[in-house]
Amino acid sequence: MSLFFGQGVFQMQIVTDSGFDLSPQQKGDFKFHALPLKITLSGVSYRSGIDIQPEEFYKLLEKTGDMPITSTPSPGEFLEIYEKVAEEDPDILSVHISSGLSGTYNSARTAAEQFKGANITLVDTRSLSVEMGWQLEAAIKAVQAGWPIDKILALLTKVREASEIVFTLPNLTYLIHGGRISHLKGLLASLLGIKPLIGVDKAEGKYYDRGRARTFKQAIQAIPAYIANRIPPGTPLRAQIGHAHNPEGAEQLHQEMENLFSCEWLDDCSISPVLGAHTGQGLVGVVFAPLDQMPELP
Repeated sequence: MSLFFGQGVFQMQIVTDSGFDLSPQQKGDFKFHALPLKITLSGVSYRSGIDIQPEEFYKLLEKTGDMPITSTPSPGEFLEIYEKVAEEDPDILSVHISSGLSGTYNSARTAAEQFKGANITLVDTRSLSVEMGWQLEAAIKAVQAGWPIDKILALLTKVREASEIVFTLPNLTYLIHGGRISHLKGLLASLLGIKPLIGVDKAEGKYYDRGRARTFKQAIQAIPAYIANRIPPGTPLRAQIGHAHNPEGAEQLHQEMENLFSCEWLDDCSISPVLGAHTGQGLVGVVFAPLDQMPELP
């Protein structure tokens, strides 16, 4: 089963996975098919976004104290959704979480190579969460506007190059458990009480160290300071905050960003369960792009 969003019929079909985050306002009536990644917690398996929603997941995570395990959709599952979607139109744009962070893209590629009944164009966003959501939003709007595939791909490249994600979290336990950072580095950081600033490298789409702070509050303050070292303060930004069941941290980051930049805000996003499984509760981050570098969406 896949998640289905929106109404109407467009010329090209869009397939994605549940590695993205979009606000309800961004989803609107857009039509796309999202194949869910899976989470196993306390011996029970859930399909992210179908069987369990963010608020329920984070409460369950806190209650059980167990470490969740995630798994990617299989090539067979992608093949099934491609066959179903191709019945509406054989032109499919398949947009996915970074291949540097998940095996999902490779599963989709294997299925696309096997299925000869459609013209499938794969996109490795080299990102995740809200930043992936920006590329997905751009893709859907471009498809809705009837853009040709080459123009859509050029748009997604521009969005990826213009945008950046930076986040922090109160502890590293989940990242260590999920193998997203080395056990030794994570253990040392935990022992020292260090709170990391984490970004995603655009070349390989993997987590990258963007700085560190002594406390979680200081780490949130350090995010706009990091941005200010790359972009002059006062620069108009398109910006959007994502958080894992931490509205207070999100509000602090809003205020800290407003102190340094003129932000054109999109509504906050709740981080999806499949991503929160690797970070735990409390994560706060922002996706941003200078307005003069962000391409105009259809």
